[in-house]
Parts: sequence; structure tokens; C-alpha cells
Amino acid sequence: MSNKERLVLGMDCGTTNIKAVILSEGGDIIAEASRPSTPIYPGLGMHEQDANKWWKDASDIFKDLVIQAGPEKIKELAGICISSHTVSMLPVDKDGVPLRNALIYQDERSNVERHEITRTVGKDRFIRIVGGQPSVAFLPNKILWFKRNEPQLFAKTKYIMQASSYINYKLTGVFSSDLDQATRTQCLDISTLKWSDVIGDAIGVDLDVILPPLYNIDDIIGYVTKEAESVTGLPAGTPVLAGCSDAIAAMQATGMCRLGDVGESSGTSSLVFVGGLEQSEPDVPVVTRPCPIDGIPWVFDAPITTTGASVKWYIEKIAGEERAYCAANDLNIFNYLNEQALKAKPGCDKVMFFPYLMGERAPLWNDHARGMFIGLSMVTTRSDLIRSVFEGTAFALRHVIETVRESGGKADTLRICGGGAKSRSWNMIKASVLNMPVYVLDDSSGDVPVGDCLIAGHKLGVFPDLAEASKRIIKVKEVIQPDPEWVKVYDKLYPLFVSMYEHLDLDLAQLQKIYID
Repeated sequence: MSNKERLVLGMDCGTTNIKAVILSEGGDIIAEASRPSTPIYPGLGMHEQDANKWWKDASDIFKDLVIQAGPEKIKELAGICISSHTVSMLPVDKDGVPLRNALIYQDERSNVERHEITRTVGKDRFIRIVGGQPSVAFLPNKILWFKRNEPQLFAKTKYIMQASSYINYKLTGVFSSDLDQATRTQCLDISTLKWSDVIGDAIGVDLDVILPPLYNIDDIIGYVTKEAESVTGLPAGTPVLAGCSDAIAAMQATGMCRLGDVGESSGTSSLVFVGGLEQSEPDVPVVTRPCPIDGIPWVFDAPITTTGASVKWYIEKIAGEERAYCAANDLNIFNYLNEQALKAKPGCDKVMFFPYLMGERAPLWNDHARGMFIGLSMVTTRSDLIRSVFEGTAFALRHVIETVRESGGKADTLRICGGGAKSRSWNMIKASVLNMPVYVLDDSSGDVPVGDCLIAGHKLGVFPDLAEASKRIIKVKEVIQPDPEWVKVYDKLYPLFVSMYEHLDLDLAQLQKIYID
């Protein structure tokens, strides 16, 4: 590779880790590094992260990348794009110093405020303004909770920031909000693409004051400062883009290129993307956003909260016997459970798992849904249980895709990347639950930071033809076809999966109300 070949850097600040890559003009990954994120659980339903650790981990990662690339190649760094999990509430003071840990999207402590805001604005009006169903995951209720419960810190707050915008600030000294994450906060009026006065009035806050200025995803907000260079090793003067949510970066990383492609970034949660020709109505369970991919003018963007997290929960809370066996025999627990799952029959002998361990976002949009095993009997095996977790998360994925189809989306094939893509058993089940081919992306090409690199490279002329670059860089490792016999079983079970939850929805809401009251 020529030393003069231009480079781009992509970073994703995810729920479970921060990772980054440097991609060459030729599409090669020349450096990569990561650090695990540290969750903080102050109480029941409370989920926080420390922004100072975001920056410490990010700066360490940058230093690792610079060392791997070498002093000569790093001079050819054309730009940086950073994405992150969303929505977070990080208050900072006028000097950009965090005033408390960030409340991340999983935090449920502001549920009372969420209901209050919905009543104040009116649910139908709220949905028309923000273009989505009200949920505790979003920002208005978190700001109101902060204002009420920590007024002294609120009084010192200059801005409320997202994870990526905080790292961008540390690199450039510029406060910013990217338009993509802004559309996800439920503080933005989607008809004007400005902070909503109606939502601001409902929580008694001037959103134009407390939320940073808006930038398009690929706007250059600033440049790496000398101070940031001394901490990270990145060349001062390197352009930094506004960035985006991990959702949009993940969509780019799936290599979606045509209408009919469905993308899933499968990690702790799943981010699901389905293209459409027309903008959806704002009151459907999953709404469209403008899509930067030629031929796909709109994309339905649907987050499912606990897919990989359900598997992790099963391993940590139930699979003690399997963990002990793997430890004694030097086996990988994930590989072992994949093998055990296939020992059970499709349908798991009438056992269904509902993966709503932290409520659900798309398409339910409520925080009272709960995880459930339904159909347990004296003959239920451990293989039935683990397979039911894979099947339940696949049914949740189908629920999203069927909902999107009803709203105008087109779905023919699934392109999957992320940690969940490594489970072949899970992919086989998804192919048959969805009755569509599953394209499993190569481990080195389907990661979220690669999507960030594509965004930066397209903006800065490193990848002038984005579709061509995507096809060249993002490679398919395997195509898994549906099993016709499994399809027959799952087509019978899927309607029951949906109707069983619907029959329990009011009871689950009442259960939550008992605990809130």
C-alpha cells in the first residue's frame, strides 16, 4: 500500500464496548482497537455510563490506532466519524465538564415523567410532532427527571449531549448535535427539523438553549485540536464529522444497496433497517427516516432492545450447568449452546420465549413488557430453553419486519452483522422464522465503525462512489437459506407469539403500575 493512500477513522461508542478502525482508500482495515464499556446500575431500572470513561477509553483507542498505523501513514488521515448508542442524557457545564453520569437509553427511572409529558401534550399530538411512539428510552422525560431530582446540577448545565457528541467535543472543542440522533431524541419536530417548542414547554425547558446546535451527519463540525493531539496522537487539523447514531452507521455497515435488503446489526440489542419508496405516516409503530443510499429514499429504522442481551442473560442467570461443563472441558459457552439448541426441535416442544427483559422498543414501544417463558412442562429440556431464546428473538425480529411491511417497507433478504451474526444456529433459525435468505457478513467488514468510515470517506472524497465502495469493502461470508420444514412450524407459531403477548399486555401494564404506585 502506498504511504500516500488516504485513510479514514470510524469509531462507535456502543453499549458494551467502544471500538474503532482505520480504513484505507483501498478498503483495507489497517488498524483496529476496542475497550469494554462499564455499565453502572445505581438502582432498579437505572442504567448509567461515565462520560469521563468514554473519553479515557476513546483516547486510549486513538493512541492504539496511531501506533498500529505508524507515524507516516497516520499523516494521510482524511477525517473522523464517530457514532454512538442513543439516546443518552449527559449534562455538561459551560466548560464541557460532565456534571453526572449519563443516563443511557436503557434507563427507566423517568417513566412517571414520560406518562406526564404524554398526557400534557396529548399522545396523538406528541407522535405527530416527534414521529414516534412515546417511550422511557428517550430524552424529554429524562430531562424533566433531571430538572426535578437534581436541580442544583441542572442549574449548572450548559448542554445535554450524546456520547458521540461528547467525544467530538473533546476532539474539537465544538458543541454539536447531529441531526440523526436529534430525530431520535423525541425533542425534535420532524416537520421542521428544529427543536420542538411544544415538547420544551411541556417540560419547562428551552430546548434551543439546552441542546447543542444541529449539524447534518456529514457536516465537518471542527478539527482535532493541538490539545487533543497531545492526548490521542491524532494529527491536529484532522476534520471531524458530526457523526450519527450507531443505527445509521450500522446500516451503512450492512452493505444495504437495493430495495428489499433488510439490515440487522445484531449485538446487545438489534438495529433493523428496511427500505421503502415513500415516507411513512408519523403515527405508525415504526417510522421512516431519510436514507442516504441511492435507490432507497426512505428507511424504516427499528431498534429491538434485548436480543443479544437475552442470550447473555440466559448464560448468566440460567446456564450454570452449561457454564460449569464448558469450564471443565475448555469449551466456548456460546459455541456449546449453539450446538445444544439444535438438539431441540423447532418450536421447542411448545415453549416460547418473549425477549422483553427491559420492555421493548420497536414495534411495541412500551416499558412494561417483560421477558417470559410460556409453555414450560415437565418434559422441557435445557436444549428447549436455549433454542426458545433464539426463536423468541427471531419472532421479535419478524414482528418488526411484518409491521414495517404493513407500512410500505420491502423485505426480501436479511443482511446481518455484529456479534449475533457469529451464531450459525441463530442465523438458521432467523432464516426460517423470516422465510428469507440470511446473508452473514464477514467479521472484518460488517462492523459499525466500518459504517462510520464509509460516511467519512464518502464526504471527504476517499470513497466517491459509496455503493461501489460498500460492495468492495463489505463481504458476505455465507448465505443461509430457510429450512422448508422449519418454516412450516414457525409460520404456525408466529401468530401465537404475537397474540399471546397482546392478551397479556394489559396485565403487564397493571403489574408495572402496582410497583410504580
